[in-house]
Amino acid sequence: MKPSLVVIVGLLLALLTQAPSSKAQVPSLPSRQVPPARPAAAPKAIPAEEDLGARITLDVTRVNLLFTVSDKKGRFVTDLNKDDFDVAESKKPQKVLEFTAETDVPLRIGILIDTSNSIRDRFRFQQEAATEFVNAVIRPGQDKGMVVSFDSAAELVSDLTDSAEQLGKAIRNLRPGGGTALYDAIYFACKEKLMEADQSRDKARRAIVVLTDGEDNDSRLSRAQALEMAHKADVVIYTISTNISRIPTDGDKILRYFAEETGGLAFFPFKSTDLTQSFENIANELRHQYNVFYRPEPLNADGQYHPVDIRVKNRKDLLVRARRGYYAPKF
Repeated sequence: MKPSLVVIVGLLLALLTQAPSSKAQVPSLPSRQVPPARPAAAPKAIPAEEDLGARITLDVTRVNLLFTVSDKKGRFVTDLNKDDFDVAESKKPQKVLEFTAETDVPLRIGILIDTSNSIRDRFRFQQEAATEFVNAVIRPGQDKGMVVSFDSAAELVSDLTDSAEQLGKAIRNLRPGGGTALYDAIYFACKEKLMEADQSRDKARRAIVVLTDGEDNDSRLSRAQALEMAHKADVVIYTISTNISRIPTDGDKILRYFAEETGGLAFFPFKSTDLTQSFENIANELRHQYNVFYRPEPLNADGQYHPVDIRVKNRKDLLVRARRGYYAPKF
């Protein structure tokens, strides 16, 4: 009996000595219960990239192609219909879901003006020509424009507004000086302003008009990054060179590159009247464009660039200008 009693007493003592240890673990329970509360709050802190991806997904699963058609003399061709066009993505034919001849779509235009020292000689006339362009294009209550200057950095001089007077004043108040951050300016205008201009991209036509010599020497971002953002914002880029030397430069090549890749045009005026005509040509083109929508087949949600080609059937005499591709969403 005594050995059994000893065993029982020993077990009781062991249980009593372990009880404090069990109680010591209790304070750690609340800390274990805290993490489950965090996921509940997570939806309020969704990164901007994910939010942006969702918006791009809605647009890219139904690709929008804005384009112009002209003959060999540069005259706009405006009497074509849906059945006149072939659309291909990565050389695979696509079915056009919607087709419209766009003539009165609201505009969202960014006027990007190089204020670096390299364009000082022609700066005053550029200001006058840009002001005339704004007065001719911006329709109060319908269109909006903004002014971004760039030398060593990009600066928003006038936010999106339908007031041509306000835009003109912003342009006239610019002063030249500094380096040239062209790529940063294009990226900023597309990402921070034109991409957010409307909830639906289909509501307005987005374009950028850039006055510069194209010689970037101060950007933090690359040319590829600037172009990618223009594609994602569905922005057409028109470039007007300030190079009047009549000697081709690397800057000229860059201006052509941005225009061709986005479906715009590059202008190289050598005298004042040519500059005014360049602005008039851009204003005219913005009112003579077609628009097609298609759903990519197959739809590749890979986040990659997809080349697109659009042609007029059996009409080699007509030239189609459109952006050369788009960036797909990534699920």
